[in-house]
Amino acid sequence: MKTHKDLEVWKNSIGLVTDIYKITHEFPKEELFGIVNQIRRASISVPSNIAEGAGRHSPKEFIRFLYIAVGSLSELETQFIISRNLEFIDDLFWENLNNKIILIRSQLFGLIKHLQIK
Repeated sequence: MKTHKDLEVWKNSIGLVTDIYKITHEFPKEELFGIVNQIRRASISVPSNIAEGAGRHSPKEFIRFLYIAVGSLSELETQFIISRNLEFIDDLFWENLNNKIILIRSQLFGLIKHLQIK
């Protein structure tokens, strides 16, 4: 690995952030400083923690930041379940988003496992 930008999990999480900004733009305006802000912050936290951990040049530190990214991903998942319950998103978008979350979570745990073996 050269940098965090070479990691598929980082690339996929950047794509997720882009999708989230597009969909939350359509949320009710009164939610801008509520759930929209929380969703965007949690989504940005995922690739940011991957990048920060990769920049530490220590497998132990990298793993710690990957676990933080997993936590942010779980927070994001929860916020979108709430958004679906409030009918801010439809079932089709939820299914697509949930599949991306599952993929990224799997990639994070795979990378953690790889780093623990080293």
